[in-house]
Amino acid sequence: MAKRQRFTKAFKVEAIRLWKSSGRLAAAVARELGLRRNHPYKWQTELETHGEAAFPGKGGRAHRTDELTRLRQENARLQEERDVFKKAAMYFAKESS
Repeated sequence: MAKRQRFTKAFKVEAIRLWKSSGRLAAAVARELGLRRNHPYKWQTELETHGEAAFPGKGGRAHRTDELTRLRQENARLQEERDVFKKAAMYFAKESS
């Protein structure tokens, strides 16, 4: 069984650009690039539908991981701030009594 081919986002975008700028059939460009003839059509549709979010691949997972890390850090910072405010509230409550 043949191993599944994976292409980077840059490759897909460049393949679409090459196809559109050459004025040739998508099948001919796909054949030159070693792709199935329907790949350029499929990639173009995905790019038009999703824009910059198209072709996430492993980069999409990394983006989600980065976002999760950022949110966890923000959560930890907010919890620290909350604890400081609690202590300050207790201090001022003692002062006013």
